[in-house]
Amino acid sequence: MASTPRRRSSMLLVTLCALTLPLQAASTLAAEAATESVPDEVARVVTPVVSPHDQRDYRVLTLDNGLKVLLVSDPEADKAAASMNVAVGSSQDPGDLQGLAHLLEHMLFLGTDAWPEPDAYQGYISRHGGSHNAFTASRDTNYFFDVEPDALEGALDRFSHFFIDPLFNADQLGSERTVVNSEYQARLRDDARRQDEVLDAMLNPENPTVGFSVGSTETLADRSEDEPSLRDRVMQFYQQHYGAGVMHLSVVAPLPLDQLTRMVTEDFVDVPNRDLERERITTPLVDADRLPLAAEVQSLRDSRHISFMFPVDDPILSYRTKPDSYIANLLGHEGPGSLLSQLRKQGWADGLSAGTTRGDGQHALFTVDVSLTPEGAEHIDRIQASLFAAIEQIRQHGVSEARYEEQASLAHQAFQFQQHGNPLDEAMRLSMSLAYYPLKDVNQAGYRMDGLDRGEIDHWLDALRPEHLLRLYSGPEVESEQRTQYYDTAWREVPADVGEAKALTGLSLPDPNPFIAADLTLLDPHQEIPAVLLDSPQADVWYKADSEFDTPQVSWRISLQHPEASQSARESAMTQLLAGWLNDSLNARLYAARLAGQSYTAYAHSRGMTLSFTGWRDRQSLVMQEVVDQLLNGEIDEANLERVRYGLSREWRNAPQDPLYHQAQRTLSEALIRPQWSTPALLEALDDISLDDLRAYRDDFLSQLHVQALVVGNLGEELARDEAQQVLDKLQPQLSAGDIPDLVVLDANDLPSLTPESTREESILLRYMQGADQSVPTQAKLAVLGKLLETPFYQRLRTEQQLGYVVNAGYSPLLYAPGISMLVQSPSTSSAELRQYIDAFLNGVPQMLSNLEEEDLAAWRQAVHDELLVRDTSLSARTSRLWGALSWGDLMFNHRQRLAAAALEVSADDLSTIWGDLLGHDVVDVAFDPGATPSNIANIKADLTVLPGDSNADVESSAPRSEIPAANLKQAPSPTSP
Repeated sequence: MASTPRRRSSMLLVTLCALTLPLQAASTLAAEAATESVPDEVARVVTPVVSPHDQRDYRVLTLDNGLKVLLVSDPEADKAAASMNVAVGSSQDPGDLQGLAHLLEHMLFLGTDAWPEPDAYQGYISRHGGSHNAFTASRDTNYFFDVEPDALEGALDRFSHFFIDPLFNADQLGSERTVVNSEYQARLRDDARRQDEVLDAMLNPENPTVGFSVGSTETLADRSEDEPSLRDRVMQFYQQHYGAGVMHLSVVAPLPLDQLTRMVTEDFVDVPNRDLERERITTPLVDADRLPLAAEVQSLRDSRHISFMFPVDDPILSYRTKPDSYIANLLGHEGPGSLLSQLRKQGWADGLSAGTTRGDGQHALFTVDVSLTPEGAEHIDRIQASLFAAIEQIRQHGVSEARYEEQASLAHQAFQFQQHGNPLDEAMRLSMSLAYYPLKDVNQAGYRMDGLDRGEIDHWLDALRPEHLLRLYSGPEVESEQRTQYYDTAWREVPADVGEAKALTGLSLPDPNPFIAADLTLLDPHQEIPAVLLDSPQADVWYKADSEFDTPQVSWRISLQHPEASQSARESAMTQLLAGWLNDSLNARLYAARLAGQSYTAYAHSRGMTLSFTGWRDRQSLVMQEVVDQLLNGEIDEANLERVRYGLSREWRNAPQDPLYHQAQRTLSEALIRPQWSTPALLEALDDISLDDLRAYRDDFLSQLHVQALVVGNLGEELARDEAQQVLDKLQPQLSAGDIPDLVVLDANDLPSLTPESTREESILLRYMQGADQSVPTQAKLAVLGKLLETPFYQRLRTEQQLGYVVNAGYSPLLYAPGISMLVQSPSTSSAELRQYIDAFLNGVPQMLSNLEEEDLAAWRQAVHDELLVRDTSLSARTSRLWGALSWGDLMFNHRQRLAAAALEVSADDLSTIWGDLLGHDVVDVAFDPGATPSNIANIKADLTVLPGDSNADVESSAPRSEIPAANLKQAPSPTSP
């Protein structure tokens, strides 16, 4: 690695944006005094409008070169993060080089003059507990990372040179083009991409956002000798479109603003300006002369959707009043009398959404998407007529001050108690908001509803007429000789006129919402960890008062555990049907509650079913009682059953179409987790379940319950006890915890190579190396080892050997069972060849470990430690973490602290020893090539035994009592979360 470049002796002067003082800015301004290391101009600071409980400090800078910067000092953040948004994307691709913007994005990661090694940036970020990535959209490219706070200065230094002196190494260009092509190949069978290409054919080809944007070896082919080389074109594109004047940088960190200011001004001083402005798109997105227009596209999944689209103004032009949101809220409503509720009654649809897509700054599409049943696909004419009847109803009776104020009040509540995500998410959100909204609105743009403008809403409603319609239907039965160019999708145009189809009757506008919270008082009680609130052999309820997030919200998890909930594929399918029925039967009745901020769901798991509630403290008990009463007494009718059965069947039938790496991970967990059933087994069981079977199963399920519950949030102990007792009084649990079987991880000893059931056209190899036991020391050693292997594996197999787009390695626990996984998915290399590449990498690991310096190991240990102890950024995230700990039997809620402490004790000798143990223990390959015969998981796992537990007496049982099916591996040093 190159030495750190010499720091500049002088600082760039800074100009400040002047704006109206925000609601809570006064206290922030008083603290902003310039120091001797910061320009005098920084003494006056203006910040965005913030929610009343946002205690972070903001500073806004515009550097001399025009780069706009938003700094956020968040003392509670445990990571530092940055995001650079560049106002250029695939819409600027030259016509003869589609995907050039995307290729350029890839190239910036592969070395700069200051840091020439291809892994200089990635290796530094990984060593310091961070992550990084980027994406290219039609009008923007966004680069982002997070890292340990102490490493922010080095990360910003490396990051800034992306935009100052990238190398565009000629020897890297061809390999990265191959990676881009692999990314394209990996998405060839994704229905969303296929449908987008058909939609592009329906839109105006002159609009620059329309067209192929990913890139391939064909669209990014080498130039002829008399043309500029591909590298020259990449550099030319960079110089034409990348400049400080079209860049917006945000940094979020637990560091003082003065320190952040110094870093940013030093590191980004040399980003060239180039006098650029964001390109304004004036060409219409839709050719009005072609409307109305309809098409059908073949879906590879067993799924049917129809989209009704209308050209409108980009809603960003009216974000302060949100006419699009007002209309979408009414059309997308799911309560009684709504369009969706009437379609569901007919058995024609099981989902509907409304909103605006494909915005280009001036134009967009207002879209109503309907998820159809097979029967619904036969009644598109009546569905379309019903949509226009619902629009007419809004036009005639739906535009009112009262309805607008109700939506505005809910938006105001959400902004008042806005919870901020992790620093990385916040940095990305802010950099993109800076690119599109006035500074004062970067936090509140999505929440503003400044008042009803009837003329504006009438203008939008006038666009939603039959003569303006684009309609796109997707279904597996569509056949056509006409194919798209890049995704080889069968499609055809069809008449858009549906004649005199009759609209459904019974449509009505929603009533006033009865669930809107009135008492939003913040309470003071706070506990560090949950404590037992109610305890009996039949039920235990845990309670944690939490005031840290400054929101009057509460999260409940109530696990209804049954001894035979998943002991067979049939019982597992019935548990999922029961949970699905509960959600489905309450959809219309409680949709208003969801709009009012009361989210709820029932989900099945290996030990039964969990009822999850998160929302305002006020009125939450109404929702809880409604859900429990429905579970106990609600009518299970044939329509409910068939709708839920179809949804589950569709999901499981489509599993072979999922991304291949998801399938490989799922196959591994299906083999090593007991009880857990494969999707073919679940599908077979699902077909035989009758209405009487499900009714009888509900009775049996409710008659043999053990209940475990957790409540976290801004509520007092007395209210928590009362609400918990009301639920227990209704459920009347009868069984003890010992009556409920545990979810266990199996020892992978002698497990053969596994093959997923897949229809994908790529190859994959997932190498899984299972730890010898589930002890905390073993977990810690493998967590550090996994972190150490991440970057060199990626650098070798993806960057250098170009084997595919999906390449990763790292620590992969199954519940508390530790392991290391290495995965490569390739469009062109067989699994046998991938095995050879992975074997070759593994052969070099002992030498890597023997050369490991203590200073480098200390960085890896600290990275694992810090990732394990990452703070919760929302009440829901905290509840989920604590619920996972409780489910796994971590009754002291300190497993992650013990694991983090153990990680700091890992030595180089420990890593060498445990590497040898891994090679001598259980190594499993999950491999697939197109056409391969899937493994019979049930037969393979029948003879496996449980993986040994911890030999230390103070650590959890060898059989963690989790409710989680562990369908996905997690590439991070922490247990799979619920």
